[in-house]
Amino acid sequence: MRVPQTICLLVGAAVSYAIITVGIPALGALTRPGSWPVVPAHLVWLYMFFVVMVIMLYAAGDDERWERIRSELRFFFAAQKVWLARSAVIAAISLAGGYLAYAAARSDLETPPELRAIHPAPPSSFSVGGKTYNLLTLENPLRADKQNFARNARAGAEIFFKNCVFCHGDKLDGRGHYADAFHPLPANFRDVGTIAQLQESYLFWRIATGGPGLPREAAPWASSMPIWHRFMSETEIWQVILFLYDFTGHTPRAREP
Repeated sequence: MRVPQTICLLVGAAVSYAIITVGIPALGALTRPGSWPVVPAHLVWLYMFFVVMVIMLYAAGDDERWERIRSELRFFFAAQKVWLARSAVIAAISLAGGYLAYAAARSDLETPPELRAIHPAPPSSFSVGGKTYNLLTLENPLRADKQNFARNARAGAEIFFKNCVFCHGDKLDGRGHYADAFHPLPANFRDVGTIAQLQESYLFWRIATGGPGLPREAAPWASSMPIWHRFMSETEIWQVILFLYDFTGHTPRAREP
């Protein structure tokens, strides 16, 4: 018994959807046990659009195949002996469409807002990698190097787009690929209420220690920021900070006398 070509194409689309929504997160969970990465909804729709386009091109790429698919569709929607299956499919499509319309129109239950400071007070000093930093006097050593400023900013850009773009976005607006999976959203560096209000030493502390480095006395901070000093050197963190200010056009907050 030969399986209808249309059924094969539909199964292929269903398998592709399962790979995108379940297979990719499962692969991430294998590489990082204890995690379950989330594929953003807009990427799922984008990937499925390309899957459907490929399936349509495959179906129409051969005259014999295309005529076979047309014959199967004509039989399914016109033959009397498959009226029950036809009715079931039409009912399922109608119910699915009705549910999608309902889901889009209903009001979602949102979690209560958290009373959370945007810029938590930093400690006077902190230690990472066996070195102690005094935030009261800490300065960006690369900012005074005017001769190599452009080179250091470019190096910071390369580091940012390798590590930070997925959450903070290629425009530094907090709208990266995975931004919608976080609550609260990643910081929007273009906003005048973020890095424009902060000293570079504050950014160094936040980047180096990440979410786990935030003070406990005012929790919950609900920050997903990694502990970047485990993956970047001190110089690389300062280079990223140079890039953030250079790209956004903001000026670091001056130290108060």
